[in-house]
Amino acid sequence: MPASPYDEGLERRPANFVPLTPLSFLERAARVYPARTAIVHGARRQTWAETYARCRRLAAALVERGVRRGDTVAVMLANTPEMVEAHFGVPMAGAVLNTLNTRLDAESIAFMLGHGEARVLITDREFAPTVRAALARLAAPPLVVDVDDPEYAGPGERLGALDYEALLAAGDPGFAWQGPADEWDAISLNYTSGTTGNPKGVVYHHRGAYLNALCNLATWAMPPHAVYLWTLPLFHCNGWCFAWSMAANAGTNVCLRRVEPEAVLRLMRAERVTHYCGAPIVHMMLINAPAEWRAGITQRVHAMVAGAAPPEAMIEGMERIGFDLTHVYGLTETYGPAAVCARQPEWESLDLAARAERNGRQGVAYLMQEAMAVLDPLTLVPVPADGATMGEIMFRGNLTMKGYLKNPHATEQAFAGGWFRSGDLAVVQPDGYAKIRDRSKDIIISGGENISSLEVEDALYRHPAVLACAVVARPDPKWGETPCAFVELRPDRAATAEELIAHCRAHLAHYKVPRRIEFASLPKTSTGKIQKAVLRERARGAGPG
Repeated sequence: MPASPYDEGLERRPANFVPLTPLSFLERAARVYPARTAIVHGARRQTWAETYARCRRLAAALVERGVRRGDTVAVMLANTPEMVEAHFGVPMAGAVLNTLNTRLDAESIAFMLGHGEARVLITDREFAPTVRAALARLAAPPLVVDVDDPEYAGPGERLGALDYEALLAAGDPGFAWQGPADEWDAISLNYTSGTTGNPKGVVYHHRGAYLNALCNLATWAMPPHAVYLWTLPLFHCNGWCFAWSMAANAGTNVCLRRVEPEAVLRLMRAERVTHYCGAPIVHMMLINAPAEWRAGITQRVHAMVAGAAPPEAMIEGMERIGFDLTHVYGLTETYGPAAVCARQPEWESLDLAARAERNGRQGVAYLMQEAMAVLDPLTLVPVPADGATMGEIMFRGNLTMKGYLKNPHATEQAFAGGWFRSGDLAVVQPDGYAKIRDRSKDIIISGGENISSLEVEDALYRHPAVLACAVVARPDPKWGETPCAFVELRPDRAATAEELIAHCRAHLAHYKVPRRIEFASLPKTSTGKIQKAVLRERARGAGPG
């Protein structure tokens, strides 16, 4: 076959082809906006020029201590400046960043450090007890670098011989870092929750991180120099790639160690925060906070919600307090958000409840994700857009992981049929928007009928006394399974089980109504997701009924 004239003599060369990497965003922010504030943390203010120099120092110091291209550098950090810097300094050294979930136990942390073969661990003093126990489980522990955050006054000791600031002081601020040789090179390693067996290590590449960072800006229509509050843990899908997004935006990262509604709203007012992200529980905390805590927030605040399908009551609540909400959807394996409920202008003429229903859907593929579809998991045939036929949400495109580290079997299973299989069951509405009905493992099968736990939860959230809830299957000798609801009430409200059951009967078919209501403080992950696996065990322990 003859060569195309568009190929002859038209080769890739340094002048016309550079591998994509989000590291370039930091270099540009420091060059174009050197004096603009990049990071705020308590009394600390740091410019983009200072941040770039510190990241280069970090990269140089890691290389000086033997870190080589493809090595893993793990971090056990809160949402502090050091965590933002690690997202650039570690890959500038050619290494792969592994952000550890700070709420995991020592056994889980030890597994991740060992499985990822971490050469260096940068850890905050607050997490010393867990880290110490994790390191004791390792035959060859990594070099430990301690972070002593002035904003933290609690207990915790230093575990290593090296302090983070001392490490940076020894690094060259003019370090001549190199981008990836190939944009397919790994940039980060994120572990799944591991609710059954060991967690899987999800590998991101530079290309996907670059594209999703820009896609976040486009999806949110973020203006230049936005002020972003870190309510979302940076260890969770690398903060949905927003550390890299904010460098591209040349905006301001407002750091926050712990998500507490009064502190969040105070920072929103003091720093004039324009954007923040979180799971539904984070937004519910702000909706239910005393109105006086929101006083003085005069700027438009844009919120992004993901995690489980958000209840419509939460979406309505956000609109009532004047926060602009964007609903996104994704998984660890898709760099965080890879779909968005893209709003249509005609929705604005609908009443509040109808707008909440539209905005509660998972929607359509992100701009830079090639495809999102709801397919029959066996035949891979798209389900009809009838709002009733369930299939599995699947993704294809650049915003999908390289695969699972050292786990080819799980990788092949996840990509079987040429799509990434999410495990989320959904329908397609007549307008083409996807709506999750449940996780495949969370569907309740009662008397042969499928019950969506999310549908039952949405009904419960419409009761004014309900702060949070989760519905799981409970064994039943007659029906096989019946819905069991765990409910956390608002502090200023009361409700009985009988009252909530009657409320559900007014909104649901009777076979979907919970047979049992338990009032409890709901177990949550570090990202605010309710731990249904724990509640399923409780429901089984309660016995059939």
